[in-house]
Order: sequence, then C-alpha cells, then structure tokens
Amino acid sequence: MDLTPYLESLRSDLSAAAAPGGPETTRAAELLGHALEASARLALLQALSDAAAEITTRLHGPVVDVRLRGREADLVVTEAAAEPAAAPQPATLVDSGDLTRLTLRMPEALKAHVEHTAAAEGISVNAWLVRAITAAAAGGPPAGPSPEPGRGRPGKRITGFAQA
Repeated sequence: MDLTPYLESLRSDLSAAAAPGGPETTRAAELLGHALEASARLALLQALSDAAAEITTRLHGPVVDVRLRGREADLVVTEAAAEPAAAPQPATLVDSGDLTRLTLRMPEALKAHVEHTAAAEGISVNAWLVRAITAAAAGGPPAGPSPEPGRGRPGKRITGFAQA
C-alpha cells in the first residue's frame, strides 16, 4: 500500500487551509507539510499496525501483519500453524473484541530477543506478545522455543533493506 497519496492529500489540505493567509502563509504551510511528512507517515503506519492487530484478534487462526517494503506498507495475512488440540481456555480469557493499549517496560536485551524471535516466526512483536501472554495466562506451554541466533525457523527467510 503506497502511503504517498494520503500524505499528498494532507499537504494539499494544509496548503488550502493556509491560502486565505496570503502567499507567505501558503509557503510556510508547504514547508511544514514537507517537514511533517515523516511524522505523518509514522502515524499512518501506526494506525495500520493497530488495525492489523485488531483484525488479528477477531480472526481465529490467520494473523494480519504490516510489513514495510521500502516506503510502502504491505498487509500480509498468514495462517497460524496448526496446533495440537488443547484444553479449552477458561471463560475469563474469552476475547470480548475490545482492545486496549498497554505500556510495557522491559530490559533492552529482552526487547531485542522478543523482536528477533517474532521476526524469525514471521509475525509482529505485538502478535507474538499477545500469543505468549495468552498462553501464559491460560497455563499452557510458552509461546514456542526461541530459535538459535541467526537461524530462524526452517523454511522462513526475511530479506530486505533499510532506508534512512
């Protein structure tokens, strides 16, 4: 999904709102529009990530992730691996569909390990944490063994580049 049309629409709206202020105000609005592009792009990506997380919690099985490819965001739906039949979860853990935001503080090394493990499994950190917490709250096994550093799961490979 190319976010550029949405960003251009925001810049255009900002310029149109500044037009009654004269040419200097219009020029300032154009400069601000370009300066805010990175922040607006991050806000759009966060909205897409939140939407993907909410959709994932409402689906039973598939996982929706937002993956970046250059400056574009791709929504990717993957089927969760078939798990052996387990005892049903207690009624208190049944998802009501409501989502809430939680601030979680953890050591930097643990955060890096969680990010690495989630990437190796091909899911978002949020999806991995929700799965791990759900399994722990249900008294089930942990979210899965951690891959050896640099190895990942067999058959899974992540490639790409970063742009600053």
